[in-house]
Amino acid sequence: MDAGRTAEDLTPSAGTPAGPSGPAVGGAAGGAVSGAVGGAVGGVFGGVEVEARELGVRGGHGWVYRHVSLHAAPGTLTVVTGESGSGRTSLLLTLAGRMKPAEGTLTVGGLATPRRIRQIAALGLFTEVNPFDDALTVREHLQERLRPHGFLWRRRHPDAARSALAHAGLDPDELPRGDRTLTRELTRDQAVRLGIALALLDQPGLLLVDDAGTGIPAGRRHELWDILRGLADQGLTVVAACTDGEEATGMATTLLPLPVPPPPPPVAADDVDDVDDVDDDTEAARRDVAEEGERR
Repeated sequence: MDAGRTAEDLTPSAGTPAGPSGPAVGGAAGGAVSGAVGGAVGGVFGGVEVEARELGVRGGHGWVYRHVSLHAAPGTLTVVTGESGSGRTSLLLTLAGRMKPAEGTLTVGGLATPRRIRQIAALGLFTEVNPFDDALTVREHLQERLRPHGFLWRRRHPDAARSALAHAGLDPDELPRGDRTLTRELTRDQAVRLGIALALLDQPGLLLVDDAGTGIPAGRRHELWDILRGLADQGLTVVAACTDGEEATGMATTLLPLPVPPPPPPVAADDVDDVDDVDDDTEAARRDVAEEGERR
């Protein structure tokens, strides 16, 4: 998770157009797969508008990020870049309604409260918030995510899981034991794609992907950006975070760089056991995911 920030005033961050969007994704991820996945009809997703103005999150040791504004329309890919500690993960959790901002305003699909935003925003794999259960297989994770839709919905959309996997660019036939492969056996690239597929089964208007490209070989990173661009081209609103946005430049609609964090202040001995407010928010986000899983 992002480290606490200490500066009282940081340089404002504003998204800048990244030039023409890249081509639609090809292959299995790019083809329109029949079925209603992610609010899709005929392969077109129902994205939502995101409007954030002067957002800021403050932790126990200072600002995690501050003065962040962005606008993301349906069918766009916004890429948030910044070094570790710049607030990338916290910003995405804020946009998803999982972390409450200390200042600024946020609307997602016209909704302004975190609880309501969570209903239309879905997280890909966030290692510290919604890690996979290593004892479950890919198939079992898909079945768990489909369960809340109910029997009748699943009967009307028997190919929902296959469609979500295809849009995420994850071919079960390429896994060691197909969809019976345990998630702990997945490569980082495969795990990120599975996280995207699971998020799509929630039928979101906004998809958030953290650490896109981290731990993934260069060629596969390019494929991942292709996939995210393809989802945006089909109408979904996508916000992804990474350290270096150079590889995403040709794919992103908007690049949003976050400032380099200042060095952390010395920690007094009396503060060693203090729990950072941002850590509390991360734990709260983790509880939200767990509670949603129980309701499913």
